[in-house]
This record gives sequence, C-alpha cells and structure tokens, in this order.
Amino acid sequence: MTFVVAATAAVVPFLEDYLALRQQRDSLASMAPRLAEQQALIDLYQTRVRELRAEIDTWRELHARIWEPFGPDVGPGTLGAGIGGGSNTTLHEISPASAGVREELARLSDSVKEEGDNLRSLEQFLGRAGKLLAVLPSRWPVRGPVNSDYGRRLSPWTSSAEFHSGMDIGAPVGTEVHAPAPGKVVFAGRHPEYGIAVIIEHGGDTKSLYGHLSRLNVSVDQNVERGQVIARTGNTGRSSGPHLHYEIQVNGQPVSPQSYIWE
Repeated sequence: MTFVVAATAAVVPFLEDYLALRQQRDSLASMAPRLAEQQALIDLYQTRVRELRAEIDTWRELHARIWEPFGPDVGPGTLGAGIGGGSNTTLHEISPASAGVREELARLSDSVKEEGDNLRSLEQFLGRAGKLLAVLPSRWPVRGPVNSDYGRRLSPWTSSAEFHSGMDIGAPVGTEVHAPAPGKVVFAGRHPEYGIAVIIEHGGDTKSLYGHLSRLNVSVDQNVERGQVIARTGNTGRSSGPHLHYEIQVNGQPVSPQSYIWE
C-alpha cells in the first residue's frame, strides 16, 4: 500500500507537466494560423513600403528634371544624409522584426515629408513663373511660312547685308493677326517703315510690333487679351509683298521672336 501511494505521488508531477505541455502545444497550434496571417500581413506591408519608396524616388527624379532648367539656386536645398538622436528604448526591448518595421516607417515618413516640402516649394515657384509666362508673347500672331528670320540677311532692296529686327511671316492680305499675350496698345497707326502698324506693351519692358497691316482692330490705350484679333495682314509700308513683320523688343532693343514662341 505504501508503495502504491509513493508511486502515485511520484507520477502526479509528471502527469501535471504532461498536461501543461499538452495545453501549451494546443495553444501554440491554435495560434499558428494567426501567426501565419500576421506574417502574411507583414510581408504585404513590406512589399507595399518598397513600392512606395520606389514611387517616391521617381518623384525626386521628376522634381530634379523640373528644377534643373532654372539652376541650382532656385530649387529647394537637399537634406543632408547625417541624422541622429537619442531614444529611451533599448535594443533588447523590441524584436528585430519590430525594429525593422519601425525604422522603415520612420524613413518612409521622412521621405514623404521631404517630398511634400519639395512639392509645396515647386507649387509656389510655378505660381510665380506662371504669372510671368502668361504675359510673355509666346504665341504665333499669324500662321505662315517665315520668309525672312531675325538677324543678318541680304536686303531685298539693295542686295547688301543688313540687320533684320524681326521676322517676316507670309500671309495673304486680310489674314487675322492675334495678340500673342495680354497687354496694352501703345501705338496704332501709320509708321514710315512698317506702314499700318501696332505696338503692344506686355509688361516687364517687353513690347511686340506688327507691321505692314491692312486694317487695325484696336486703338491706342486699349487693353487686349491673349488670342484677341488686333489687326489684319497687308502690304503697306516698305514691303515687297503681303506678309506680317513681327518684332519683339526688350528694354527697347529687338530680340529674336523665335526664342519666345512655344505655341
């Protein structure tokens, strides 16, 4: 009897350990699907983060291409690579996986903030540049072949070299001439060289001149809008045939109209 009691007393602890281990095994087995689901979510998250970082890299390349024509002094400054700072969290308090996720989140957050700042700077700059571009004579006033461009040429009158201050665009008499940008008419009438002519002031010391016209549609001190019909082409003044003499002046000096036209 004593042996049975002693044997039972010895077996009970092992039985209790067995039951505890079996309970832990069942618990782990029930957690396995949840762990697999969580791992799948982490893998999906990491894939999505990589895609977002690749997208942000394309933003940087796009910003660089947009800023490049305006020079390095115009665009936003580049953030330095050095970073630092303390933390109350020690390495043994977080798992490697959690640390990696948190670090990736921090890097992604910094990148998004940086690109957001760049976008706001770009928006402000383009807003200012857009106002300037809106008043530049960037349109063709009339469509047609360029019979004579800006610069040195042989004079059609003497066959000697001369400087041509604008460009001659071939067009039949009566073709509509459109204002290439908004502005104010400062001259509309007869000119000794260009016959019936119009001069528009666009601001920023920039003016445009239209010569050899047949008819005027505007008068002095009149404000005109971009695309508005200001005159009709003709063959008046010192002209060898129907065409429009188109000239741009900056600070009173003629410049190449071709450098302004982009439409």
